[in-house]
Amino acid sequence: MSNECKVDGGRRRLVVATAAIGGVGALAAVVPFISSMLPSERAKAAGAPVEVDLGNLEPGQMMTVEWRGKPVWIINRSPSMLESLSKLDEAVADPKSEKPMQPAYCKNEARSIKPEIMVVVGICTHLGCSPSAKFKKGSEEGMEGAWLGGFLCPCHGSTFDFAGRVFKNKPAPDNLEVPPHMYLSDKRILIGEDKKGA
Repeated sequence: MSNECKVDGGRRRLVVATAAIGGVGALAAVVPFISSMLPSERAKAAGAPVEVDLGNLEPGQMMTVEWRGKPVWIINRSPSMLESLSKLDEAVADPKSEKPMQPAYCKNEARSIKPEIMVVVGICTHLGCSPSAKFKKGSEEGMEGAWLGGFLCPCHGSTFDFAGRVFKNKPAPDNLEVPPHMYLSDKRILIGEDKKGA
């Protein structure tokens, strides 16, 4: 009877040892799998607000920054760019920005906090292509003679004005998105966060 106890005890230790090794192996396999589902530091940073210095942005110039993996265009609109907006109210699909493509505080003709500074996500609302800047008038940019400047999506021909408003009868269903943003000072903005609760 004592031999049977020794054999059973040996089997028990073997079963326990095998279970322990199996558990360690399973844990080693599960940890990388679970950690792959957690957001990386880069992914966390991609969603963080982006601070932008506008100090060197001259009238008529555009700069591009990245926020949440998307290009965000910032234009210091010249007086002629701003003047073109009221001339295009009849030509654009959503002139008063009725659709929710911008925070409430940018629901105006310029679609901005300060009229001269445009902040939009540079992705066409049709199928996600990135439009090209066509800032010059008419044939100077290879556009029709009545063109006052703006953006052309090379994929399917949607056009947008200097407020990111889409022209009528184009594939894009909506204006370009205006991300939440706020001014930290006259020359610095924070994209991706605001105090007005966009």
